[in-house]
Amino acid sequence: MSSVEIDLHKALKHYFGFNQFKGLQEDVIKSIVNKENTFVIMPTGGGKSLCYQLPALVEEGTAIVVSPLIALMKNQVDALRGISSEEGIAHVLNSSLNKTEVKKVKSDIKEGITKLLYVAPESLTKDENIEFLNSVKISFVAVDEAHCISEWGHDFRPEYRNLRNIIKRLGDDIPIIALTATATPKVQEDILKNLGMTDANTFKASFNRPNLYYEVRPKTKNVDADIIRFVKQNSGKSGVIYCLSRKRVEELAQVLQVNGISAVPYHAGLDAKTRAKHQDMFLMEDVDVVVATIAFGMGIDKPDVRFVIHHDIPKSIESYYQETGRAGRDGGEGHCLAFYAYKDIEKLEKFMAGKPVAEQEIGHALLQEMVAYAETSMSRRKFILHYFGEEFDEVNGDGAEMDDNTRNPKKKHEAQNDVAVLLEIVQKTKQKYKAKEVVNTLVGKVNALIKSHKTDEQPFFAAGKDQDSKYWMALIRQVLVAGYLRKDIETYGVLYLTKEGEKFIKKPVSFMMTEDHTYEETDDNSIVTVGKSGGAVTDEQLLKMLKDLRKKVAKRLEVPPFVVFQDPSLEDMALKYPMTIEELGSVYGVGEGKAKKYGKDFVKFITQYVEDNDITRPDDLVVKSTGANSSLKLFIIQSVDRKLSLDDIARAKGLEMENFIKEMEQIVYSGTKLNIDYWIDEILDEDQQEELHDYFLEAETDKVSVAMEEFDGDYEDEEIRLYRIKFISDVAN
Repeated sequence: MSSVEIDLHKALKHYFGFNQFKGLQEDVIKSIVNKENTFVIMPTGGGKSLCYQLPALVEEGTAIVVSPLIALMKNQVDALRGISSEEGIAHVLNSSLNKTEVKKVKSDIKEGITKLLYVAPESLTKDENIEFLNSVKISFVAVDEAHCISEWGHDFRPEYRNLRNIIKRLGDDIPIIALTATATPKVQEDILKNLGMTDANTFKASFNRPNLYYEVRPKTKNVDADIIRFVKQNSGKSGVIYCLSRKRVEELAQVLQVNGISAVPYHAGLDAKTRAKHQDMFLMEDVDVVVATIAFGMGIDKPDVRFVIHHDIPKSIESYYQETGRAGRDGGEGHCLAFYAYKDIEKLEKFMAGKPVAEQEIGHALLQEMVAYAETSMSRRKFILHYFGEEFDEVNGDGAEMDDNTRNPKKKHEAQNDVAVLLEIVQKTKQKYKAKEVVNTLVGKVNALIKSHKTDEQPFFAAGKDQDSKYWMALIRQVLVAGYLRKDIETYGVLYLTKEGEKFIKKPVSFMMTEDHTYEETDDNSIVTVGKSGGAVTDEQLLKMLKDLRKKVAKRLEVPPFVVFQDPSLEDMALKYPMTIEELGSVYGVGEGKAKKYGKDFVKFITQYVEDNDITRPDDLVVKSTGANSSLKLFIIQSVDRKLSLDDIARAKGLEMENFIKEMEQIVYSGTKLNIDYWIDEILDEDQQEELHDYFLEAETDKVSVAMEEFDGDYEDEEIRLYRIKFISDVAN
C-alpha cells in the first residue's frame, strides 16, 4: 500500500467515520489527488459528493464546487461543518450573502481555513470574485450536477455552458472533476467536450438500483384516491410525490391533509423560509410525505425514503431516474410508482410550442422515450439501463424481479417474421426515418415527408398493414433494446440498423415479442372520486331507496325533494355509504349545515342497509375534498352579508357572472345560507317573486332548463338561477 492509499483511508475514517470506500470512490479520489481531469457518472445515492469532499479536505488550498441550487449548497456546507471543529471549513459564495458575510468568507479562504467553496456559475462571472480567487491557491474545480451543461440533459442551464471559459480565468492548469448522477452516452460526450476535458479519466458506476421496485399505473380521473390509498397502505413511511405544476402540488397536499395524511407542499413559489421549514420537517420526520415539483430533492440526503410517486409523468427518463433515485438510498425498500396518461404527454408537448425548433425536437425525442418506458411490457429495469447504455440480464440480474412487468408478465408471441419485415423497411427506406415514419411506411399512411421521398410509390409501402401502428411501435421498442436497431440522438431519433440487425435480415432467428400495455382513457370504477362521483360504481339498489326516502322527508317538511339533497349527493352516498353525520359532510354537495339539518334519517337508513346486506364499506376511499376554494367561498359569504352589489363581488374576484352564480349555488346547495334578498328585490318585483316561489315549491326538479320552458321566455336564465339560490337558501337551509 502506498502512503497516498494509507493517508486516504486514514482521512476517510478521520473525517467521515467510514472504514472503507464504496464502489469506485477510491479510484476517483486518487485520480483527483494526482491532479488529473476526472469525470464521474454515479447514480444518486452512490456517494458522489465524497469523491470531491475528501480530496478537498486533504489537499492544499481551496476546492471550488460549482452547484446549481442554493438549497443543495447549504445542505452540503452544513454536513461538512458537522465533521469539523472549524466553522469556516466550507462556505457558500452566492447572491444570498451580505457584504459582512462575503468578507468573512474571503478572510477564511485567505487564512487557509476553507477547504471547500460552493458557488453558483453566476458568482464566478463577477470580476471581483475572479480577481480574489486568482490571489489564493485553488486545489481543483468540481462541477456537480454536470448534466446541466448539456442541452441533452434534463436540466439544461445556459450559464453552465460557459464554465470552461470561467475556469480558464482561474488558471490554466487547474484540474476539473465533473460529476453527474444521470447521463446517456450523448450527454457524457457533451459534458466532456464542453468542459474541454476529453482527456479525463472516466469512472462510471452501474446505474442499477436493485432495491427499487418500478411500477406504472394508468392515471384515471380518480388519481387522488389512488394515491391516498397507496400512502395509507404505507402509513408511517416517508415518501415524495412529484407533480409538474405548483398549483397541483398545493391541491394534492391539501387533499392528503384532510384525509389524515401528514403532508406538506414544496415548490419554488413558496418563500425560502417556508421551503426550508417544510424540508426540515420531512428530514426530521415531523411529516411523512412531501408533495413537490422537481425543485425538491436535489441533494436531499434522507436515506429512508420508502416511496416516490409521480402524479405526472416527467419530461425525460433522466428526470425520472434521478427522482426515483431518491427512494431507498439506504439499500432498503423503495417503491417507485408512476401514473401515466397519454394526455399528460400532449400537455407537455404544448408547453414546448414556443421554444426554438431544435429545442422542441430534443424535448419531443426525450418525451417519446418516456412514453416508451410507460407503455412497454418488458422488464422496466432492462429498459432504463439500456437507455443509459448498460446491459442487464432480466433473468439473473440483480433486482430482476423488481418491477410490475416482470412480476405480472404479459403474453408473448413469436414475431420473427414481423421483425424481418421491420428491419427490411428500415434498410429499404435508406435509414433516414424516425420511428413514426417507419411505422407510417409499414401501415401505409401517407404524409408530407413520405411523399417527398416518394416512399408511397415503392412496392414495400404498407407491407405491415395487417397490424396497427401501436403494434409496430411496440415492436420497434423491443427490437431497439434487443440491439437490432439503434436510435441516433444527434439526428433526433433516426433509426439505423446495427451489425446484429443486418445479420438478422440475412438469417432471421426466433424473437418473442411481449404484448404492450394499453392505457386507454378509462375511469377506474373501483375507486371513489373526490367530490362528484363521475363514473364510479354506485349501489343502484341503495340509490333507488335513497330517492324514495328523500321523497318522504321532503313531503314531511313540505319542500320539493331537490331541496333536501340533489341527485349527485344521493349518488355519492350510494357509493361511500356514510354512516355518521360527519361522514355525510364529506359527500359531494353536502356541507356541515345540510348534513345536520337533513342527514339523520339518511345515515340511519344507510347504517341499517349496510348491516342488512353485509356490505364492506370503502373506508379508506372516503376521500374528502379540500374545499380548495374555501377562501373564495368565505369572501362571497362575507360580501353578501355586507349587501354588496353582486356585480362588484364577481368583479373583485375576476369572475364572469355565470361562474360567480355557480360559486353561490355550491354554497347554498352545501347547506349554507346566503341572503341575497336585497339583490332579488332589485331585479324582480313582488309578483314575479311569488310566481317563482310557487313554481319551485311544486316543481319535481330544480332544473333551470325546465323552468325556462315552463315560463316560455318570461324570465332570463340568470334571473331564474338567482331566484333558485334565494329559494334553496330560504327553504332548505
